[in-house]
Amino acid sequence: MAGKNKKIRIRLVRSTIGIIPVQRATVRSLGLRKIGSTVEQEASGPILGMVKRVAHLVSVEEC
Repeated sequence: MAGKNKKIRIRLVRSTIGIIPVQRATVRSLGLRKIGSTVEQEASGPILGMVKRVAHLVSVEEC
């Protein structure tokens, strides 16, 4: 069952300077700190929703 969960790699490609605080908090909650930082998360509903909210700041690929 552990092999069925898909993972995605999320990378911060734009700065959060000048972004509204809600979107900045979303980026932080995804685990991204600096431009170029990368995290791997499971492709669950809440994570995909957060990625969609900040899609203009991040790049996403499947692992």
